[in-house]
Amino acid sequence: MHILTSFHFAPDTDSNGTDSKTYKGERSPCGPSRVLHVRKVPIEVSEAEVISLGVPFGKVTNLLMLKGKNQAFIEMASEEAAITMVNYYTTATPHVRNQPVYIQYSNHRELKTDNLLNQGRAQAALQAVNAVHSGNMSLSGTATASDGGMMPGQSPVLRLIVENLYYPVSLEVLHQIFSKFGTVLKIITFTKNNQFQALLQYADPMNAHHAKVALDGQNIYNGCCTLRVEFSKLTSLNVKYNNDKSRDFTRLDLPSGDGQPTLDPTMQTAFGAPGIISSPYPGAAGFAPAIGFHQAGLSMQTMPGALGPLTIPSSAMTGRMTIHGMAPTTIHSVLLVSNLNPDNISPHGLFILFGVYGDVHRVKILFNKKENALIQMADATQAQLAMSHLNGQRLYGKVIRVTISKHQTVQLPREGQEDQGLTKDFSGSPLHRFKKPGSKNFQNIFPPSATLHLSNIPPSTTDDFLKDLFAGSGYTVKAFKFFQKDRKMALIQLGSVEEAIQALIDLHNHDLGENHHLRVSFSKSTI
Repeated sequence: MHILTSFHFAPDTDSNGTDSKTYKGERSPCGPSRVLHVRKVPIEVSEAEVISLGVPFGKVTNLLMLKGKNQAFIEMASEEAAITMVNYYTTATPHVRNQPVYIQYSNHRELKTDNLLNQGRAQAALQAVNAVHSGNMSLSGTATASDGGMMPGQSPVLRLIVENLYYPVSLEVLHQIFSKFGTVLKIITFTKNNQFQALLQYADPMNAHHAKVALDGQNIYNGCCTLRVEFSKLTSLNVKYNNDKSRDFTRLDLPSGDGQPTLDPTMQTAFGAPGIISSPYPGAAGFAPAIGFHQAGLSMQTMPGALGPLTIPSSAMTGRMTIHGMAPTTIHSVLLVSNLNPDNISPHGLFILFGVYGDVHRVKILFNKKENALIQMADATQAQLAMSHLNGQRLYGKVIRVTISKHQTVQLPREGQEDQGLTKDFSGSPLHRFKKPGSKNFQNIFPPSATLHLSNIPPSTTDDFLKDLFAGSGYTVKAFKFFQKDRKMALIQLGSVEEAIQALIDLHNHDLGENHHLRVSFSKSTI
């Protein structure tokens, strides 16, 4: 950079037509620029917090703060990084200190700030944030918080514990909440000591400090899912896979791991707690999912005592971040299931399987593409639940994909229209598991597992009869046991999760005689 003896401010017109002032660099004719204009910046924000907005998308090479005007200018190392950043923040408004800020291209090609007053702090913050990002800043850093650097003993990584986990907390929910306090770079979720925990890395330790102060002890949902937030001893996280358990938001190229990962079995504890989903299910105002990008995320209407509305830009379901300038739309209760095995699948089979996670109203296998189907659930929450548990599962030799469909309903065929029985209406089915409010089924929703829970067994039925029933249908029975206190129920362990899924489809509602029909669901237990 060359040093200028004087400087001028030239208008930088922002998107609402008002003139803001910025330092005059080389003017760009129009369109994308690696210099970005940030508006509505809270006056108390540090340089490091503004820089952290850009860090996930590439190296930040310069910064100009205009605090009196609530504005800032960020210069990225490349135009490509700036374009990615603007596209991402178009769909997910960034927040700093819990305030939304707005980012657009500047008229300038580069920032020349060498001779400006107060640029020392900006340069120090740039060095500090770049050092943290490259993972080589020691925790004993001497920079003080007021300089936008790291407080002694303070890490950009937070350790989170969620107590009273009455409803599952996804990686997306955490990302949405913690993004209010700065740019979240990485998240890893896991279960330890029977508690759902996470490690979350910010671009800047000050973001972590503000998030800890604001969020420790808060409930994510009304009356439950209490956050405990503390600093981690780690200064940087190493994320190998982008999936529903871990995500590096700076690396869109990471693999998702072994196929499409399913929910961690330890998330079962989320569903086993008493009182689960009493409010999020039908008719509840508490939980209203909303979609952004191509996959789904959740949004929550504000409830007293809970953190405010969540709107999650979801990159979750495929384990890849989708960056498009697409406006978020409303989530629907219709699922699109793809990569099905057309030789084995039927509307009834899909009704039984998806019925484990909600009441299925209609199923339509597509006439021209029989490996695809549309499934209409009773509501959007049930659609979300089915998608989170069944996306990436193996069914009849194929790994199925489950996403939210753009359709709001599944149309029934018109009279006389050829359909080959591919569309079925199940809205009046007696097999719905979730019709009765307060049904125990709400408390027994678990991810697919190789062990099935059997119930409604007649008193005279023997274990050999049930083992033969499953073995005779082609399944490998590895273990079986009746419940000690209640012989109406039993557990049966099959050869694999895929076998258990297929056995559930085949044998749920099987007539055992004595006016008893077998009830089959996935178990949280093993034998």
